[in-house]
Amino acid sequence: MSLVHGATDHPLSEDTVHALLASAAQRWPQREAAVFVEQSLRWTWAELLQQVEWAAAGFLALGVKTGDRVGMWSPNRAEWLVTQFATARIGAILVNINPAYRLSELEYTLNKAGVGVLVSAAAFKSSDYLAMLQTLGVCAAGAGPRLPLLRAVVRLGDEPSAGMVNWSQLIASGKTRVDALPPESDLSCFDAINIQFTSGTTGAPKGATLTHHNIVNNGRAVGDCMRLTEQDSLCIPVPLYHCFGMVLAVLACVAKGSKMVFPGEGFDARATLAAVATERCSRARPTTRWANA
Repeated sequence: MSLVHGATDHPLSEDTVHALLASAAQRWPQREAAVFVEQSLRWTWAELLQQVEWAAAGFLALGVKTGDRVGMWSPNRAEWLVTQFATARIGAILVNINPAYRLSELEYTLNKAGVGVLVSAAAFKSSDYLAMLQTLGVCAAGAGPRLPLLRAVVRLGDEPSAGMVNWSQLIASGKTRVDALPPESDLSCFDAINIQFTSGTTGAPKGATLTHHNIVNNGRAVGDCMRLTEQDSLCIPVPLYHCFGMVLAVLACVAKGSKMVFPGEGFDARATLAAVATERCSRARPTTRWANA
């Protein structure tokens, strides 16, 4: 009587995060996978997979290995989505960093999680990310004593910054090294793949380590509950750094082949409604269980 469990007639998947994306690209290569309205970007599943492989090879060229921590500090942008899958492709652990973090929170999180490579936007709202990184010692000579484990920063945008690599350089490097990607069979669904931090309301934020198995099955279950299919389009205005965005939205869509629509970098009601109308986003359809509740 002390054990409670759900239905067991639908077995858990042992797919890795990359296997989930590769399956979608194989089943629906020419269907639209992701739309980033503010960036005017549209990718099919085949195109998204290609971007991921280029980025994964680019991270390898930076020296990222299986088990290394790669931080992602950015609002909702296409590079966030690509980094989520690129790190999983090579077995690196993605560390989600809150876009609202200030200097002390950023320093604490990078050091606590042991981030070796950080992908960073230039700025978001009132936060100047590059200035904060420079304050922490990131410069042409390296990261400095305040971030002893950080060895590389990949910045979004085209402007050069001392001590940082541009995202376009990462992709260009990866395009020439795709053949160096390790076999997918090297990955296990039980490997750690993601670190998400709590809000820290009762102390310093705590990092929760998740596996492929955790987040893939979470995403699949949510997709089942929402009855998502490849005919659906889901508007995603919630932040990607949070489980709500990267798992309950993104992985649910990837599991079912549904189009992901990102209205902007941050939540804006008008932009969200416009994206819903323009992209003909589906309403979330309740399962019979919820409809009858």
